[in-house]
Amino acid sequence: MMGVDEFILRNEGLIRVGFFLGVFSVMAWWEIIAPRRPLLVSKLRRWLSNIGIVALNTVLLRLIFPAAAIGATLFAAERGWGVLNYASFPGAIELLVSILVLDLAIYLQHVMFHAVPTFWRLHRVHHADLDFDVTTGARFHPVEILLSMCIKIGVIFALGPPVLGVLIFEVLLNATSMFNHSNVRMPETVDAKLRWLVVTPDMHRVHHSVKRHETNSNFGFNLPWWDRLFGTYRAQPDGGHTAMTIGIDTFRDTSVCVDLPRMLWIPFRRDTGVYPIGRRPDSR
Repeated sequence: MMGVDEFILRNEGLIRVGFFLGVFSVMAWWEIIAPRRPLLVSKLRRWLSNIGIVALNTVLLRLIFPAAAIGATLFAAERGWGVLNYASFPGAIELLVSILVLDLAIYLQHVMFHAVPTFWRLHRVHHADLDFDVTTGARFHPVEILLSMCIKIGVIFALGPPVLGVLIFEVLLNATSMFNHSNVRMPETVDAKLRWLVVTPDMHRVHHSVKRHETNSNFGFNLPWWDRLFGTYRAQPDGGHTAMTIGIDTFRDTSVCVDLPRMLWIPFRRDTGVYPIGRRPDSR
C-alpha cells in the first residue's frame, strides 16, 4: 500500500497545480466583481507577460530541481538531517513547527532581497509591475526563483520537516501569495480582523507602493505576525489605497515593466536606486 510520502512525491505537481488553478480562478473572479483599484495597463497585456514568466520559471525549476522542495525533504529524512529528524515529536507539532519556521525563513529572505542591492536588482522585477493583481503574486525573475529554491532547500536540510508539512506550506504560500496580491475589495472591518491571521491584500499592497518607506514594510507573504514582531508592519499607505502609486519610481515605462523580454532585463538596468534598506535617498 502506498504511503503518504510516496503519494505526495508522485502527485505533488498535480496537487499544487490543482490548488493554484482553484485559488487563481476564485481571486480572478473576485477582482472582476469587486475590484479595489482601477487598472492602469491592459489586463491582457500584463497577464500574458506575468503568466508567461510563471511558465518559464516552472520549466526552469523542473529542469534544475526535478524533485524540488519535496525531494529535498525526502533526501534529508533518509540521511537523518535536520533538527526534527534528531528527535521524535508528535506529528501535529512537527507540522506546525515546519510551517512556522519555513514561513519565517521566507519573511527573512524577503527582507534580504530588499536589503542587499544585488538581490534587489532581481526582486524589483516583482515590484516593477505597474498594477497590482492576482498575477503579480507569481511575477518573479527566474534567477530569484532559483535562488529562493536554494535557500528553501538549505532551510529544509537544517530543519528536517515532514513531507506533508512542506507540501502544506508550499500550497499555503502559493495560495496566500495570490490572495494577498489580488485587486479585491473587502469590508474594512473584515480586513482588520483577518490581517491578524493572514496577510490581506490591503496589508500587502502597501509593500508595493512607489514610496520607499512603504516598500520596505509588510514583507510577510503568508503569516502577518513577523512584520508586527520585527517592527516592519505598516497599517495603511500614506495616500490611501485608491490614490497610491504602484511600482518603482525609476521604472514607469509600460513596455519595460510589462513586456516579458524587457522585464527579464530589469536586473541589469541602471543602478539600484534608493530602495534597498539602508540606502540613503541621495546615494547611488
